Amino acid sequence: MNRRAFLATTAATPLAAPAFAQGAPLRIGFITTLSGPGGYIGADARDAFQLAIDAEQGRLGGVNVALSVEDDGLRPPQGKQIVERMLRNDRIRLFTGVIFSNVLGAVAPDVLDGDAIYVSNNAGPSNFAGRECHRNYFVVSWQNDSLHESAGQLANNLGYRRMMILAPNYQAGRDALAGFRRLFRGEVIGEQFTRLDQTDYAAEMAQIRAARPDAVFHFHPGGLGIAFLRQYAQAGLLATIPQCIPAPSMDSTILTAVGDAAEGINLSSHWNSDFDNAPSRAFVTAFRARYNRMPTYYAQQAYDTALAIGAALRQTRGDVAPAGFRTAMMRADFQSTRGRFRFGPNQHPVQDWFALKVERTGGSLGIVTKGRILENHGDAYAAQCRI
Repeated sequence: MNRRAFLATTAATPLAAPAFAQGAPLRIGFITTLSGPGGYIGADARDAFQLAIDAEQGRLGGVNVALSVEDDGLRPPQGKQIVERMLRNDRIRLFTGVIFSNVLGAVAPDVLDGDAIYVSNNAGPSNFAGRECHRNYFVVSWQNDSLHESAGQLANNLGYRRMMILAPNYQAGRDALAGFRRLFRGEVIGEQFTRLDQTDYAAEMAQIRAARPDAVFHFHPGGLGIAFLRQYAQAGLLATIPQCIPAPSMDSTILTAVGDAAEGINLSSHWNSDFDNAPSRAFVTAFRARYNRMPTYYAQQAYDTALAIGAALRQTRGDVAPAGFRTAMMRADFQSTRGRFRFGPNQHPVQDWFALKVERTGGSLGIVTKGRILENHGDAYAAQCRI
């Protein structure tokens, strides 16, 4: 795609603006997971964020920017070392990129203690949403629990009354099970914590088979989700025990890896690639043209994060001093690819949630939006935040 055509595909988003400075670009620290089974998640986030920068010819909100990308390897100590180096040696004051909540737990405190700014494109752990909220910490994706609350409501809508629930034993996994329980009105007949590095789920499959729930909720992102779903199908469970899951357990990459076995799975999300609004259509078209693959919601969230940062930089004319930047960020003056978006009082999203389903359309499987589950939904911790 030539530059003129590429810019045309993104004209629906508020990216075009004159540059405010021609000096050294503002460096943005992008710490993410690029290796291991979850590596494609970080790659999608990095590529989408860079797509937004390139659409504005190296700028966000008219401000020259440069992305400093580092791989945390899904290891919290490695993420901590990277952020310490970026703060101390590179003098970076604005950060994003982290995918997994356990890594964010190591990265965010150093950023905030250094009076720098962190804008999350994915992880939204509960411990940073309530009493430990911070003026310099923003989340554009979701608060972890709210994602799984939407799956709990979807399970209600589908008429499930007895559920088995599973998630890895780390912060996001614990938030997942707490969130699902918060809105699910039926009975949780079994709760299991898996390992973040687990590859064999034979024991869990046996317990699910023995319990015979109406359906299974599980949160297993990236490679974990591919392994879990493949083994679930191989165990013959999909034919008798359906799944009602959150978006991280079924994205376009997982669907490609799992194939026909995924048909019929119900899930919930705040965005899908078939959304019929101008910013989303432009983003999907530009991403597919640039990278020759369908964007996951990880890409969508990172793209929205770039737009949100760009909107704030436009108002501050590139100044990332926390007080002015916070005022600008809270306005959320950008056109989100997901539609309606605003920040709640704890600087986490208030947004709509949707029911999706893996269906065959035009001869091939796809993830199809079926309807709205929750409207203007915030999170359970906002009232505890005192900023």
